Amino acid sequence: MTSSRLNLPELRHALPELPCDGAGPVFNAPWQATAFAMTLALHERGTFTWAEWADYLHGAIRDAQAAGDPDHGDTYYAHWLTALERISTAKGLVKRDMLAQRRNEWDAAARHTPHGQPIELGRSR
Repeated sequence: MTSSRLNLPELRHALPELPCDGAGPVFNAPWQATAFAMTLALHERGTFTWAEWADYLHGAIRDAQAAGDPDHGDTYYAHWLTALERISTAKGLVKRDMLAQRRNEWDAAARHTPHGQPIELGRSR
């Protein structure tokens, strides 16, 4: 996943709701693993502490619940991605307009991708 070993006990302590099995985090889709790996890489670089990350993740979950998310556990990584976007913006790693542009590009690519096919940015029809 990354160049160093995952410290699962530390991660589980900081993020007790993280979906895990005995071997570590579990993912239902490749994008979830990618978002997780990006977060780990930023933490390993010292961009933020696990306590900071937990605060951002808690905020993303709290905001989603306030907006009506029933919290059945199937939206955990959507909240994870929101937290990643928020902390990356707050730390100056990405600008809000760049995030909006990238979301629009992914949306357009998804709309033009046949069901079951991988979504590719820059795909034209």
